[in-house]
Amino acid sequence: MPISPPETRASLILRLQNADDVAAWDEFVELYGPVVFRAARARGFQNADAENVVQEVFLAVAQSLTKWLQREDRGRFRSWLLRIARNETINMLTRRVTRSLGDDGDTGWQQLLDIPDVDAVSSLIDLEYERAVFKWAAERVQQSVAPHTWQAFWLTHVEGLSVEDAAKRLQTRAGNIHFGRSRVMARIRELVIQYEDCNA
Repeated sequence: MPISPPETRASLILRLQNADDVAAWDEFVELYGPVVFRAARARGFQNADAENVVQEVFLAVAQSLTKWLQREDRGRFRSWLLRIARNETINMLTRRVTRSLGDDGDTGWQQLLDIPDVDAVSSLIDLEYERAVFKWAAERVQQSVAPHTWQAFWLTHVEGLSVEDAAKRLQTRAGNIHFGRSRVMARIRELVIQYEDCNA
């Protein structure tokens, strides 16, 4: 039975309009919360500030989702969400700079100069999203293959071991490593494509 992707497609997006649909919001936050949090941390936010960015992003989504759904030119959901995340990150950085300007003008101006451009923030959020989708797909594939097949993939694709070194460590033939890692990669790609198609 094929593993279905998480529901960030039309059905989940429509369910998010209902603030009382806890299951929909839990699933949405589970996928996108870490993406926004890590992107904020990578921009230099402390944990508490990064958590504030996440909350602001989800609040903005909750407040404007229905309006976005009514737009005929709305584009992809993920693009819209990433734009909100980028804007909230920049807003938080700007608020921090304004507070600093009152205390120490030089420090405030330096923070203002350090605000990343829109493309840098967007690229960072895109990268975090790709990591989250890979993690989601990898966890599902790991549950569906034999442990030695998963280890062949993990050792060569993630830890960077050569096929020969992985074969020695797992006490198997190099051909088995090639077969195992290819099988896992094919399943991960399939799930990522399925997810992206559903999330378009």
